[in-house]
Amino acid sequence: MSISLDEAVELTRTGDVWVFRGRSVPDRAIQFTTNSPVNHVGMAVVLDDMPPLMWHAELGRSLPDLWSGTHQRGVQLHDLRDAVCVWANRYGQRAWLRQLDPPADGEMERAVLRTIARLDGTPFPSTAQLAWRWVRGRVPALPRPGRLALPRPGRLALPRPGRQAPQSTPTAGAAGATGAAHANGAAQATPSTPAERDRALETAYCAEVVAVTYEAMGLLPAGRRPNWYDPGRFWSGDDLGLADDARLGAEIEVRVPPR
Repeated sequence: MSISLDEAVELTRTGDVWVFRGRSVPDRAIQFTTNSPVNHVGMAVVLDDMPPLMWHAELGRSLPDLWSGTHQRGVQLHDLRDAVCVWANRYGQRAWLRQLDPPADGEMERAVLRTIARLDGTPFPSTAQLAWRWVRGRVPALPRPGRLALPRPGRLALPRPGRQAPQSTPTAGAAGATGAAHANGAAQATPSTPAERDRALETAYCAEVVAVTYEAMGLLPAGRRPNWYDPGRFWSGDDLGLADDARLGAEIEVRVPPR
């Protein structure tokens, strides 16, 4: 299934996920270093009568950040239509939309705004940092010297089954977006409050931003490091384990007009 950008902008709601896949050397480097079939993910923010916005992290600063009012690198809030056009036309990306069901409620939207206020402007990591953080997110946290690591009462940290990239195209627009299988992930202990977790994010890449926001919305369980997530976690080949009855729909290819 594919729809036009106009149709996608009209359909998108807060919490919907936009995933991108490119063929450039930087795109391939991100796909390789994160073992993902896609290289970028962002989240839609649609509030009241405002135009739809894109909440994500990127190296570029071609668009104004609508939270700070400046051009900056790193974690940014952009006009969604403009952001998709930049990623499609300037960066040569294919775009897909995945819709959150049921839609985000008012409390979730307030949590999104609080997260934007905390994280906006956080720098984007280098490629080397990105690879190292992806590795660190998949190994158990070691206790500090001189401290005894005790398990939480009544809880076991069990390894999460490994993710396989899609073996066949799930939608008409997903041709070629396969990629390697992901390594096993395990639930990791994190600081107990959002503020503590955010202080640990001296840099943040796109998947971490969406994951932290989803956790603040109550859609993802607490207990994992933000760097456990990568763009491929938000592709249909993986199971995010969303809370309650929440789910992300299949990818819908978005046709972006050239500029």
